[in-house]
Amino acid sequence: MPRFSVIVPAYLVQAYLHACLDSVLGQSYTDLELIAVDDASPDACGEILDSYAARDPRVTVVHLPQNVGLGEARNAGLERASGDYVVFLDSDDTLTPGSLAAIADRVKDTGGPDVLIYDYARAHWDGSLVRNQHAQMLNESGPQPFALADRPSLMRLLMVVWNKAYRREFLADSGLTFHPGYYEDTAWTYPALMAADSVATLDRVCVHYRQRRQGNILSTVSTRHFDVFDQYDRVFAFLDAHPELNDQWRRVLFRRMIDHFCTIFTTRGRLPRGSRAAFLRRARSHYARYRTPGGPVRTPTRLRHGLVRLGAHRVYLVITGTRRVRVRALRHVRRAAHAARGAALQAHYLIQCRLPVKDDLAVFSAYWNRGYSCSPAAIESMVRDLVPSIRTAWIARPAHTHTVPTGTRRLTPGTFSYWTALARAKYLVNNVNFDRRLRKRPGQVLLQTHHGTPLKKMGLDLQEHPAAGGGMDFATLLTNVDKWDYSLSANRHSTLTWERVYPAGYTTLEYGNPRNDIFARATEADRDRTRELLGLASDATVILYAPTHRDYQRTQTPHLDLARLARHLGPSYVFLSRAHYLSTTAPYATDPHPRVIDVSDHHTVEELCLASDALVTDYSSLMFDYAALDRPIVLLTDDRMAYEAARGTYFDIRSFAPGPVAQSQDELLDILATGHWNGSRSARLRTAFRARFCPYDDGHATERVVRRVFLGEPSEPPAPRPVPSDLRHDTTDEVRPGRPLSLEP
Repeated sequence: MPRFSVIVPAYLVQAYLHACLDSVLGQSYTDLELIAVDDASPDACGEILDSYAARDPRVTVVHLPQNVGLGEARNAGLERASGDYVVFLDSDDTLTPGSLAAIADRVKDTGGPDVLIYDYARAHWDGSLVRNQHAQMLNESGPQPFALADRPSLMRLLMVVWNKAYRREFLADSGLTFHPGYYEDTAWTYPALMAADSVATLDRVCVHYRQRRQGNILSTVSTRHFDVFDQYDRVFAFLDAHPELNDQWRRVLFRRMIDHFCTIFTTRGRLPRGSRAAFLRRARSHYARYRTPGGPVRTPTRLRHGLVRLGAHRVYLVITGTRRVRVRALRHVRRAAHAARGAALQAHYLIQCRLPVKDDLAVFSAYWNRGYSCSPAAIESMVRDLVPSIRTAWIARPAHTHTVPTGTRRLTPGTFSYWTALARAKYLVNNVNFDRRLRKRPGQVLLQTHHGTPLKKMGLDLQEHPAAGGGMDFATLLTNVDKWDYSLSANRHSTLTWERVYPAGYTTLEYGNPRNDIFARATEADRDRTRELLGLASDATVILYAPTHRDYQRTQTPHLDLARLARHLGPSYVFLSRAHYLSTTAPYATDPHPRVIDVSDHHTVEELCLASDALVTDYSSLMFDYAALDRPIVLLTDDRMAYEAARGTYFDIRSFAPGPVAQSQDELLDILATGHWNGSRSARLRTAFRARFCPYDDGHATERVVRRVFLGEPSEPPAPRPVPSDLRHDTTDEVRPGRPLSLEP
């Protein structure tokens, strides 16, 4: 008897079926049976299912003699299910990696509930993923499992069958079956939740709900949308058969029913032309039949319900049409106001540019105004200490202003004070470029700090890599580079790279990386303080996972199953997951694990480095900074060929790695489990790497920069540490082909 029976009905989904089946059969949790039902599909679905069954004994295929619809196809699969729990999956959707393992763990932890509800994300055709807007209802706090009456808000979730795992014995005892017609999930899900003695939640995205451009049943214009009335008749018939549930749920179901009717009535692309009046008449009949007064109702909802009660479809259409016109008018007004404000801001900026430059003002920013961080933050802090006569200001978006110290003026991008500061400040410091509309004035000094040692191709070198630089305006790039007065470099490799890919007349300051000064000054107390802030035990082995951005991927999906590593390595290991700053979503935000902590919103990565015992990364420049800590670094390069083809690298990192290199997740697990990550060979690799790329990380890089740029004092870096003679060549465990290093020590 398998733990899970996964039921997948298939009809006219041949283009999506492989992905669906692979997402099930490729789960790390393998104790399952897959029951695939061919609903007499006229395309290749049946053949695809048979091919999977031929090569995987866990697959059972049921071929129906005629098309019966989604509900009856699920019934056919349910009759053959033998697992402890039943999971339904639509054939154009997919299970997320590790979801069955997470569901199995949660079922065990909550004592085997009748129903376990998990989350989903809408997968749009453009690759974007949008998590369920009511995800907060699936929090795992409080007693688990629980009765539905203890958390009635769960009835507000989308009533679908595929975001739940059902105990099969519970389904058999309750006699639940699917009914024919559209909206078949309605007549199943409500009764299932109300009949369940125990319910539990899993705060994890386990299903990617594909949003098809065409072919979605609910987006099809058809009179079959009238089936929703029959489905609600069945829901209320279930209530009538269980009078003990009436007082608790009848009022809730009545409101949900009327809201559902309103959604169908107002959504374009569902009801055929000329059928709206008939639909609202049916809705009015159901309103009268099942009306259950009581409970607070918001004014807009009360208006909609009143129109349904009266069957006033023309009034309803007029009101909704008026609302659409109002929304469009407001949109045009906002656009006009935005354009007018932009013109006023630029006029203001030009006026400010005619006023004298303020020698006592310095403006800082980092990562396109994402908050107080990186080398500009270290320099800003040192300016306040060494040059108190200079007033500092930091540009940050509203969401990041809380990261700016109280002694520093905060500037919001796109405001009048922002443009005033850019026009009047003598010193401008950034680790990326300022707004392209900035006019560098005589007397202004612009310091470009960059944000890491380059492994991946940068600047003009991206002209040969359209996957990464295809949308870049290189002429504008060079115009911005011409504004630089100083370019900060951490090592000789960076100097040679920056001067070639950003050719201009600036002065290079090969002084080290200011943001790494903290590593030379930090104490155990600093480490413990960050660990306490993150809720980490002082004796835990903390591994920071910080992958870089993939230019060849629109959606930055996780490359590493951290939950799997955490389970295999045991309770003493904790993983900190840090998404790249260009990622719109944290990679593990939808895949929580108690020992996998998402730290993507932590504003300084340096604190995370101090809190950790080791770094796992891929091609991220963070490895060059982390090496200054002299702590273990492990690389995962499972997609090296794709990454190098899309972005390009300046050298084969495997030929001069800062630590062990894994070519797969299994190799990484072996490196961590055996202790190879913290062995003597790892230390030798790291020593050579530090000597080459961290020659000036002595804790005084920031001071050197401030004395040179802000005080005009000559400041020379210390002599770089030489690379030990026995570590000048390839030091990996095996010789691999790669470009020879030409990096001056």
